[in-house]
Amino acid sequence: MSPRTNPVVAASFTRHPGLALRANPINRLLAISAQLCASTLAFLFLVLFLFPSPTAAEDRPSTSTVLELKLDGEVEPILATYIEEGLADAARRNATLVVITMDTPGGLSDSMRDIIQHILTSPVPVTVYVSPTGARGASAGFFILLSADIAAMAPGTHTGAASPLIGVGAYPVAIDETLRKKITNDAMAFLRSFAEKRGRNPALAETAVTDAKAFTEREALDGKLIDLVAFSEEDLLRQLNGREITRFDGRKIKLGLSNPSRVEFQLSGRQKFLARIVAPDMFFLLLIVGVLGMYTEFTHPGMVAPGVVGGICLVLALYAMHILPVNIAGVFLILLALALFILEAKYTSHGVLLAGGIVSMLLGAMFLIRSPLTSGGVSLGMAIAVTLPFAVLTVFLMRLVLRSRKWKSATGREEMLGEQGIVVAPIAGGAEGMIRIHGELWRAVAAQPVAEGKPVRVLKIEGLKLYVEPIEATASAS
Repeated sequence: MSPRTNPVVAASFTRHPGLALRANPINRLLAISAQLCASTLAFLFLVLFLFPSPTAAEDRPSTSTVLELKLDGEVEPILATYIEEGLADAARRNATLVVITMDTPGGLSDSMRDIIQHILTSPVPVTVYVSPTGARGASAGFFILLSADIAAMAPGTHTGAASPLIGVGAYPVAIDETLRKKITNDAMAFLRSFAEKRGRNPALAETAVTDAKAFTEREALDGKLIDLVAFSEEDLLRQLNGREITRFDGRKIKLGLSNPSRVEFQLSGRQKFLARIVAPDMFFLLLIVGVLGMYTEFTHPGMVAPGVVGGICLVLALYAMHILPVNIAGVFLILLALALFILEAKYTSHGVLLAGGIVSMLLGAMFLIRSPLTSGGVSLGMAIAVTLPFAVLTVFLMRLVLRSRKWKSATGREEMLGEQGIVVAPIAGGAEGMIRIHGELWRAVAAQPVAEGKPVRVLKIEGLKLYVEPIEATASAS
């Protein structure tokens, strides 16, 4: 191949004719590389400008925009924020429809009410779709499903079972009958407030609250709890195309979804991170690790690492505490457990204080998160797995601290207190003499004369002078 096949390489050879004649392998390699680069650029030009690209195909004119959101897992504050931001983004885009694909066992009532409020006030129509096959819209999910402009379910899904529960850990607890009626009636009134305006069957919907009744997709459709059953999102959009719906404020609109542009709204990295923090089990773990780290740093100053880790965990736990419905009684029980563990290290209680601390922390963990509609609290397994190591470490560290207070100083002049030395120059009563201690000569004073070669014990240090006493005198006095 001649270098003249590429203008750039040819120009360089023209300035150096000797190189052109010899055409060593390096020059050949440069020429081949330049030609390959030029060919690649030409090919990319053809692909990008002469042929339709996938991006251009996706950006073809469409008559509508459909924003897709996913409501997976327990309904909690971060997920509620995600739904709120998704609905706001749909309004900014002037979207035609928002589709929320849901698969949830339920969640916190405060977060559920927040989501429903934003759905009811959304300027963009909202469809809640229980999908895929095998998914459920239970408990709080049932309320969210019935609040949508269009409620839809996939085959093989179910919804309902929305009876209010007071949960301790992962287990519901019995409550007073008056309180139970109060919570149930409040949930029923809230459900009726939007189910009737959506044209749903409020009487049947209330049975999901009063009797914990659940419905398959066919039962929900026949009972006029949902609007349609769709096999997939594509089938859902096809059935909704041209459908006239009534908004919550009474306005009637017709959906045009003949050529929809589907846009997926994802959880941000921050929301994914925070969603893990506000999980009850993770919140309890962060709280305990934070307390243990700070406790270790205060009882063993200078270790640094426990203080850093504990401080970070405590700040994260405080953030989660700000979002989660934390029961202050649970926090006090955990603090009481910490106090009992410390007392166990100080006093002999034959394990009574330790057992009381473990019980107090377990109860604190289970009472830590209030959850009026679902259990949603710290699981019993997590509570036990964290409490037992925490109790052992706290008692162990506190006993080390108490034991260290009895240790004799190992550095500085204080280490000589109580040490024995030998008199090398006689000590007269009230006069100074000399003693050898640790191989060093020190001036020494004693309250009584001490002859040369006698052992003495150091009582006090004052500057460079030691106050001593004869060991024989001490032994006879004892």
